[in-house]
Amino acid sequence: MFDILIRNGLIIDGTGEKAFQGHVGIRDGKIVAVGMDLQEDGKTRLDVAGLAVSPGFIDPHTHFDVQLLWDGAAKPALEHGVTSIIPGNCSLSLAPLKAQDRKTLVGMFQQIEELPPEAFTEAFDWTWEDFAGYRAAIEGSLSVNVAPLVGHSVIRLWVMGADAQQRAARPDEILAMQTLLRECLQSGAVGLSTSFVDVDENARPVPSRFAQYQELDALCAVLGEFGRMLQIVPEFFDTDLTIARIDQLAQLSLKHNIPTTLSPVFDNRQSPNNVPRTLARIEEQIARGARVWPQMQTRPIDISFSLLRPSLFFARLPSWIKVLRLPLADRIAALKDPSTADKLVKDVGEDGGERLMGRLVVRGGGEAPDHLVGRTLSDIATARGEVPARALINLSLENDLDIAFLAANGGHDSTDRIGPMLANPLVHIGAGDGGAHLTSFSTYGDTGYLFSEFVRKAGAMTLEHAVKKITSDPAEIWGLKDRGTLRPGFAADVVIFDPATIDRGVERPVFDMPGGGMRYIRDSIGVETVIVNGQIAWSHGTYSTAQAGQICALT
Repeated sequence: MFDILIRNGLIIDGTGEKAFQGHVGIRDGKIVAVGMDLQEDGKTRLDVAGLAVSPGFIDPHTHFDVQLLWDGAAKPALEHGVTSIIPGNCSLSLAPLKAQDRKTLVGMFQQIEELPPEAFTEAFDWTWEDFAGYRAAIEGSLSVNVAPLVGHSVIRLWVMGADAQQRAARPDEILAMQTLLRECLQSGAVGLSTSFVDVDENARPVPSRFAQYQELDALCAVLGEFGRMLQIVPEFFDTDLTIARIDQLAQLSLKHNIPTTLSPVFDNRQSPNNVPRTLARIEEQIARGARVWPQMQTRPIDISFSLLRPSLFFARLPSWIKVLRLPLADRIAALKDPSTADKLVKDVGEDGGERLMGRLVVRGGGEAPDHLVGRTLSDIATARGEVPARALINLSLENDLDIAFLAANGGHDSTDRIGPMLANPLVHIGAGDGGAHLTSFSTYGDTGYLFSEFVRKAGAMTLEHAVKKITSDPAEIWGLKDRGTLRPGFAADVVIFDPATIDRGVERPVFDMPGGGMRYIRDSIGVETVIVNGQIAWSHGTYSTAQAGQICALT
C-alpha cells in the first residue's frame, strides 16, 4: 500500500514532455509509481481532479541562511510550491565563521540583504563555527530541502581576519582557503558564492572583492574536484563589465569542468540591450562547451521603504546610506539640518530626484496621511513647490519617518519583453532573494507569477515548459540528486496546484520576525498541497508539523 496516493491529476513530470492524466504513488519518502494503472491503494488518498501534479519547485537564489534557524519551513516558500532552496548566495553564508567575526558578517547581511539585527540576536544561539556545525544547527527542524552554498567572503574572513577587507591573499592563505572550501564541500555545500559588487554597512567592499584572479582560480580548482557550482554577483549595472565576467566564468568552467551561474540579470528601460547582449555572449561561450547560467527573476521588484531604516533603494547613494545608518535621534537631527538635507538633494541629481524618485508612490499604513496614499511623489512635490527629494525628506520628518514609499516594477521593462527571455533555454529562473529584504519588498511569488504572467497571460511558454524551468532544470544544473522529476525512485517532492489560478498573491505585512518585527510576504494563490520527501508539509492554507526536509544529496 502506498503512503500517499494522488489520483486523477494532470501529471506534469518536470521533463518538459506533454502532460497526461494519471496517478502518483508515494512510499517511504520516494515516488514509486506514476501512471494510470496503479493497483495499490493509499493510506492517504488525494483526489486532485482538475489540478496539476508536478515536482516540487526549486529556488536557486535565496538568503534563508538565518531564517532557517528559527523557521525550518522558510515561510512563505512552501506555500508557493517551493520544496528545495539554495541559500548562501552573494558571498555570504553563516559558516565557516569564527566567533570574533560574527559582528562583521552581521553588518554585511544587514547592508546587503537588509536583515534586521533581531534576526541574529533573538531567535537562536550561535553555537557553531565550521560549516558542519551550521548544517547540524538547521538539519533537525527542516520542512524544506536545503542545498547551501558557502560564501567566499566568510572563507576569506576565516583565513585572513580583518585583512580580508584590505588586500589580496598570499599563496599560503590561498592554500588555507582551498583546504577550508574542501571541508565545506565535504560537509554538504553545493558550491561557492562570490560577489564583485557588494559593500558592507560602512560602504567598504566585501572581502570577496579583494580576491585576485589567482585566488578565484585556485578555489575553482577545488570546486572541480567535486563538480560543484560557482555563483557570482556580477557588475549587473554595466553590460560591458557583465560580459567580461561571463568570459571569466566561461574560462573557469572550461578549465575546471564546473557549472557557473551569475545573478541577477535585469531587463529595464535604462539599458534595453543588456539582456540581449548578455545572452548573445553566453550563447558564444556555451558553444565553446562552457557551462554559464544567467539567472533572471520572473517578477518585477516592488521596493517599499521608509527613512526609519536603510533600504536597498538607496544602494547607490552612499550619502543617504550614511545618514540612514545613524541612530534614530541622530538621523532625524541630520535630516533636519539644512546643510545635510541640501547635500542629500544634490546627490540625487540635478533634477532634484525627479527621475529617481518622482514615480514613488506613498503607501498606506504607518503614519501616512490618507490624502497622500496612492499619490506619486512627483505630484505631491509639485503641489508643495518642492523637488521630489526634498518632499521625501520633509514628508518623512512630518510623519516621524513612519511613512512608506513604493518604487514599483523595478528590474522589468514589460511582460512582452521578459517572456521570450525567460523562455530561452539558457536562462535559469532565480535571483528571487527569498529570505532577504524583509521590510523592503516581498521576495516570494516568483513561481506563481511565472504561470500567471508568462504561461496564461503572455503565452511565452507552455505549462510543461514552465514547470521544467523550475524543477528538473535547476536540479540538473545544480546537481541535486533524485529531485526535480516525477520518476520512480526520485524523492517525493510534489506540488499540487490549479494551473488556471496559480498566481503570486497579494503582498501583506506580517509580524512573525524574532522580536515581533515586520516583514512583507505574499500568500500563495492556486497552490493546494505541497509534499516534501513523502510527507504533506502544507495543504489548503495550513502548515503541517512534518519536518521531512533534508540537506540535499548531490550528484
